[in-house]
Amino acid sequence: MFQIKRICCIGAGYVGGPTCSVIAQMCPEITVTVVDVNESRIKAWNSDTLPIYEPGLKEVVESCRGRNLFFSTDIDSAIRDADLVFISVLSNPEFLAEGTAVRDLKEPDRVLIGGDETAEGQKAIRALCAVYEHWVPKERIITTNTWSSELSKLAANAFLAQRISSINSISALCEATGADVEEVAKAIGMDQRIGNKFLKASVGFGGSCFQKDVLNLVYLCEALNLPEVASYWQQVIDMNEYQRRRFACRIIDCLFNTVTGKKIALLGFSFKKDTGDTRESSSIYISKYLMDEGAKLFIYDPKVLKEQIIHDLSQPSISEDNPERVSELVTVTSDPYEACQSAHALVICTEWDMFKELDYDKIYKNMLKPAFMFDGRRVLDHLHPHLQSLGFQIETIGKKVTPARIPYTPAAAGPRITASDVPTSKAKV
Repeated sequence: MFQIKRICCIGAGYVGGPTCSVIAQMCPEITVTVVDVNESRIKAWNSDTLPIYEPGLKEVVESCRGRNLFFSTDIDSAIRDADLVFISVLSNPEFLAEGTAVRDLKEPDRVLIGGDETAEGQKAIRALCAVYEHWVPKERIITTNTWSSELSKLAANAFLAQRISSINSISALCEATGADVEEVAKAIGMDQRIGNKFLKASVGFGGSCFQKDVLNLVYLCEALNLPEVASYWQQVIDMNEYQRRRFACRIIDCLFNTVTGKKIALLGFSFKKDTGDTRESSSIYISKYLMDEGAKLFIYDPKVLKEQIIHDLSQPSISEDNPERVSELVTVTSDPYEACQSAHALVICTEWDMFKELDYDKIYKNMLKPAFMFDGRRVLDHLHPHLQSLGFQIETIGKKVTPARIPYTPAAAGPRITASDVPTSKAKV
């Protein structure tokens, strides 16, 4: 059987970098070269400060970089010398979760390899299987034709996104009835037919894959004249958007129907904990809706750079074609306590573990009163009694914490956004 000695990976991003770094570590006899046209990204991969944050990744890279793992901008040479090129030769979709990517690569549920049903395609499949068999049990390596492989990737992410939208829809019902979505999730999750994974209600899913893959599925269904199927999956995206808007509207409503000129501390900007990735983060959209109402945002995230936050919020679709408003309304801080100083409200948008350990006595004393807390990730459930004893007005996803809100006389003009607003057009694939 043909043996692979040299691998070239085109693209040094969130998938290519970690995937090929683990391959290099697990297959020391194979030379792995990761190439990219972005010189600054390649320089970062060759430095002590990697371009992405992922637990355990730095140790993997440092264990084999310079020996059988290389990062380069010389794309032509790498392709010419390679026995196998990711990703243009085979369909080998990744099923990585950011924050656990290294573990997912080393201990995968399955490895999926698709290829043409030709002699050459089958030969390529067998060669790539041999690479993964260095550390993955054969029974976990699935081989299919190309279409099955690609659709499996889209369907897997669509099903996961669907579960999040489903539990988020129930969270709205829980808030209206007095139920607790965490209790509901536990009850239904104990049904072995359903299981307890991806039943965590929140401000909505983010990341590079879920929305993209669901929309790819919608586009494919529309192109193949399956409008009912397309409409079904589009609802997953629409519910995610509704959850974000609903949360933002709840903040505005609790702050006496206006946030204009009010300081709001937003804790967490990455789309989930243990990653610096902000792509399609719900924090971006919640920030947008609050900026639309004139709120002054003070944003803190332990891993996301200030430049990335400003870049994300300055995109035309987020800044309403007025990027200048970002400099007027947004301040990025390096200290969560500074973000909360003299704030009207504290909003948790990412479930970073460190937010469970903050000194909320200190935070409450330095906030304006009444002090509001909006827990969009249910990370402070265990602290609710203590936080209420301090004086916090607490709002969270899928549960009524504060029995009655502070009464107020609504202003004549309401907020510009409502929870029932829907996007004027579908997101572009």
